[in-house]
Amino acid sequence: MTPTAADGTVHLVTITITTEQDVFALRRSGKAAAEALGVERQDQIRLATALSELGRDLLGSSDAKVALSTLAGTPPVLRAALLWGDGPGPGDESLRAAARLVQVHHEAHTRTVTVEQQLTPGAQTAQSIQRVRELLGEHPGSSVVEDARAQTGDLIAALEESRAQRQELHRLNAELEETNRGVMALYSELSAELEETNRGVVALYAELDEKSSQLREASEAKTRFWANVSHELRTPVNAVVGLARLLLDVDSGGLDDEQRRQVSLISASGATLLALVDELLDVAKAESGRLEPLMRPVDLRAVLGQLGGTLRGYGTRGEVALSVATSDLPIVTDEVMLTRILRNLLSNALKFTEHGTVGLEVAADGTDVVFTVSDTGVGIPEAEQQQVFEEFYQVRGPHQRGRSGTGLGLPYARRLTELLGGNLLLTSRPGAGTRVTVRLPAGNVAGGGDTSGSPVLATLVTVDDDDAFRSAVRPVLDQLAARVIEVGEGMRASTTVRTERPDAVLLDLHMPDMDGYAVLAELADDPELRGTPVVVVTSAPAESLDHGKLAHARAVLGKSTLTAGLLASVLGDEPPSTPPIGGQGGTR
Repeated sequence: MTPTAADGTVHLVTITITTEQDVFALRRSGKAAAEALGVERQDQIRLATALSELGRDLLGSSDAKVALSTLAGTPPVLRAALLWGDGPGPGDESLRAAARLVQVHHEAHTRTVTVEQQLTPGAQTAQSIQRVRELLGEHPGSSVVEDARAQTGDLIAALEESRAQRQELHRLNAELEETNRGVMALYSELSAELEETNRGVVALYAELDEKSSQLREASEAKTRFWANVSHELRTPVNAVVGLARLLLDVDSGGLDDEQRRQVSLISASGATLLALVDELLDVAKAESGRLEPLMRPVDLRAVLGQLGGTLRGYGTRGEVALSVATSDLPIVTDEVMLTRILRNLLSNALKFTEHGTVGLEVAADGTDVVFTVSDTGVGIPEAEQQQVFEEFYQVRGPHQRGRSGTGLGLPYARRLTELLGGNLLLTSRPGAGTRVTVRLPAGNVAGGGDTSGSPVLATLVTVDDDDAFRSAVRPVLDQLAARVIEVGEGMRASTTVRTERPDAVLLDLHMPDMDGYAVLAELADDPELRGTPVVVVTSAPAESLDHGKLAHARAVLGKSTLTAGLLASVLGDEPPSTPPIGGQGGTR
């Protein structure tokens, strides 16, 4: 059994250093122990060389000896402890040389130098320790010639290994150089392909820009055509409707029952055509940005009652029951547009429902009012649920027989909903019916319905270079704020806001010295001013605005629709994530 200390140290051999022969024995023993413990050949030679250098410096010291041992740990190590009594011990040069080969620890106050060689995990076993002892016991004293021969052999082996490594390094360098040439060739090829692709992308962008321009021109031409045709159709259609009604109203004995029925059909068809012409004209206005919402508090009970009464007769045909809810929910919106939205949706539902029910429900959801029109009609296939919002698109099928229409109802309803700051969603399943949800902001009903009492704001700054507009809007602003400060130049806007600290700013976009975009950016960049609500007012059409530069605005309103109620509604709400935009028109 090999004795093992409490700290895992196993003593191998102690060599006394008194002669040169002892130094040779130390070198041989260190190399043999390292070999038996699985140390690589180059590390064996490094350890033996370090021990030889340090041991030779111990020849002038008394009680010099070297203890070889193994120490358990992670990883385990082969340790050589050099000890001496009197004398200088190993010199600095030898210590530096040994430290380049192995780990060396010098403790001058205890006259100890420790040399350590790391072993692989699991190398310190009973069998390996026994093997080390056997190898150390097999080495009798040798001559100087034999030791020199052994050192020469070690040197030759180290040189052979170094040469093999150098040859391997040359081979790897050659492979790397060949790889680099391949990489450079591939890089050149990819660069050429990328350059060619870039040229194609640039050409494609140019073509897309041209196509986009052509599409815009076509859309504008289409809108102008709709508007012109609608205007041209109104006159003759009005004449037809008026003459038909005149024939029916006059007590004319010249019309028998059949003729009166036919004139009634002419009148009804003319009225239907006139409604379609008006709808087409409104769609054209909405696309061009000339359809302006007039925001006012709306009596929902009256609107819903009127809708129910108007469509009740239509809904009782066949086996369809029409149900229109009543509601007193407060809302500030355009009453005419809201009525048209709901009438279009209910008419569509009644038109394509032969049996069952058509219903309109109203509910509050936070700061929104939600209108839901549902039916048990034919439904819309999922593949066509987006296409039905395209102008003139109609779902084909047997249900279309005997049902006239232009395909403008849903696109028109969605466009009006968006103008009112809301959204319209449709869900449907063929054979099960359709559900359309219109969500509109309720607005600030208190501010929108009554601004004749106490002012909503203490101070309001209006920035506009148009003296006439400032004079015209001043009575409206006086209802809203206790103090109104007028600024006629954009350059003075930030200074005035910083000085007066108003509750809100009314800002025109188009001014000669510094436009509203620049003023808005300046206010947004100032930490002290960015919290002041800014409402942009403009007569420019919505499509001409740079919406990316208007993110800091609380809202963007048209000058022609500006009222104290609307401003109070906008300024009374929490700032939205994106500014509501509506009511632009004209050319300013």
